[in-house]
Amino acid sequence: MDKILNRAADNIRILSASMVEKAKSGHPGGAMGGADFVNVLYSQFLNFDPDDMSWANRDRFFLDPGHMSPMLYSILSLVGTYSMEDLQNFRQWGSVTPGHPEVDVKRGVENTSGPLGQGHAMAVGAAIAERFLVARFGEWMAHKTYAFISDGGIQEEISQGAGRIAGTLGLSNLIMFYDANEVQLSTRVNEVTREDTAMKYKAWGWNVITVNGNDAKEITEALKAANEEKERPTLIIGKTLMGKGAVGADGEDFSDKVSTHGQPLSAAGASIEKTIENLGGDPQHPFVIFPEVKEFYNKVLEQKRAYAKAKKAEQAAWEKANPELAAKWHRFLSGKAPEIDYKSIVHKPGIATRAASADVLVELAKQVENMIVSSADLSNSDKTDGFIKGGARNLIKGDFSGAFFQAGVAELTMAVICNGIALHGGIFVACGTFFVFSDYMKPAVRLAALMEIPVKFIWSHDAFRVGEDGPTHQPIEHEAQLRLMEKLHNHSGKMSLLALRPADAAETSVAWKMAMENTSTPTALILSRQNIKDLPGGFDEALQAEKGAYVVTKNAKNVDIVLIASGSEVSTLLEGAQLLKERKGISSQVVSVISEGLFREQSSTYQEEVIPANKPKYGLTAGLPVTLEGLVGINGRIHGVNHFGYSAPAKVLDEKFGFTGENVYNEVCEMLKR
Repeated sequence: MDKILNRAADNIRILSASMVEKAKSGHPGGAMGGADFVNVLYSQFLNFDPDDMSWANRDRFFLDPGHMSPMLYSILSLVGTYSMEDLQNFRQWGSVTPGHPEVDVKRGVENTSGPLGQGHAMAVGAAIAERFLVARFGEWMAHKTYAFISDGGIQEEISQGAGRIAGTLGLSNLIMFYDANEVQLSTRVNEVTREDTAMKYKAWGWNVITVNGNDAKEITEALKAANEEKERPTLIIGKTLMGKGAVGADGEDFSDKVSTHGQPLSAAGASIEKTIENLGGDPQHPFVIFPEVKEFYNKVLEQKRAYAKAKKAEQAAWEKANPELAAKWHRFLSGKAPEIDYKSIVHKPGIATRAASADVLVELAKQVENMIVSSADLSNSDKTDGFIKGGARNLIKGDFSGAFFQAGVAELTMAVICNGIALHGGIFVACGTFFVFSDYMKPAVRLAALMEIPVKFIWSHDAFRVGEDGPTHQPIEHEAQLRLMEKLHNHSGKMSLLALRPADAAETSVAWKMAMENTSTPTALILSRQNIKDLPGGFDEALQAEKGAYVVTKNAKNVDIVLIASGSEVSTLLEGAQLLKERKGISSQVVSVISEGLFREQSSTYQEEVIPANKPKYGLTAGLPVTLEGLVGINGRIHGVNHFGYSAPAKVLDEKFGFTGENVYNEVCEMLKR
């Protein structure tokens, strides 16, 4: 067995080095060092169905260091989901082998990776999702989540949050291989850190095993022990050689060198031809699966098929014996939101939109059985605790029958774990914190948009009206950043992020309806801390927000000016519009724009009806004026905030910053006069 495993690993090394060499771009060294682990994992331990790669109960493999994509594509070529032509087109236009892997479940790629640290945190999320589902349907559907992390991923701050959470929750279904080759892109590891990684993970409650990461027998024994662990996640520290097998023209050993990390072997001074020969291949025909390796993997795949067939038969028997649970299971997997009567959700008059969101979460907790909500230690402030009030209990070690994930103060880690929950499938997931702390989450939001997964990001305390907490807690530029993402399209041609800033409680119910029904992209819910006057139309009128924007005041004739805002500022515009009518007879059309991106997807006729091109326009935003520039245009006027906030009560800040109906009246009069 060792002989064929070593031969297959060398095959992976040759393919990996050759891909980078042909592309004249990439990272061969890490892929060559990690080849032994992925080869043992895929051939001996990872359970999947070669004919049904999206099988719900497959084991998952999450790659953290996306630059090691040649290793992943090579092992998947042995599995049969990538062709030699695919590998030869590595990093080329239109290929299925981009420089960093992008989620493609049917080919065996479980996650988009690249920004170090996120891949293994997604694996934590997938492991949580598996335990959540097992708690509801039984151990027959149990499966493992494997992760592969590098020195860089271990160094990224997110690894602390992921390690702490996985250990605290006792995720024994999570097994991570740490490719400890002691070399990184521009230096050696011991020049940037001297920490004892094993002791760190043990302190978090992990089972830690250290092995020679290039020895198939030691890797096999470690994986066996990890699979037998019942209480803790396992970290296998594999001491590997960067660029294992790489040699120069004269046979000089080029392993364990910084130079082979981030460039083709030839650019590092090694010889690709001699390296291929050293690894037992033909330099003239490097893109080949060795016959004996092909035969070996054909047997491996038959074993995988037999395992999957047996597990699916077990599931069929379970479904026959438990028809109601089976129907629920298939409903979970469908990803469809249950029918919820959002109109029937009762809100107190004039409440903050975060409080209105809590009202909705109470109902979601009661009606959506496959939903996890999380908060970064702010559930009683961002009001995600509505989910708890609706009956959801915390997820804890040994009991995943709950549905609230207490992440602690770790916004980025929380968001990435939620991405992993969404990637696993079968579960709706939402996470919350203050809007200003969305800065910590942007890398995760971006990857969620790129992966097209429907995570719901709940951000409360949406403006300078946070007040007394001062400028560190008052988001100013944040909404503008999200509106830019609404202008960014994903690879499916869709708006990459749906950003919703509701103007009152009714719009908040509608926003949650939109978020739950949006199953193809992430959604941002941007909510107020302070109370807001309800708009006049109620839920039925607020349903128009599903078009991104709508006219709040429909009784205006011969409109003189269009007033545009989102969120809290819409009610302020209504106050200004009333003053304009009473004092000057000026007729205003007030427009609530919950999502500019969604509004721009409507017909040109509708857009013109809501925001007529030939009418003067005035915008009000608690953020940067640029937030509304695309709606107001260059000839209109925008009252925004072009400075950081100050520490003072919210009403004082409204007065000082000009966010009053009286100021709207004055500025519109001045604008029309001019």
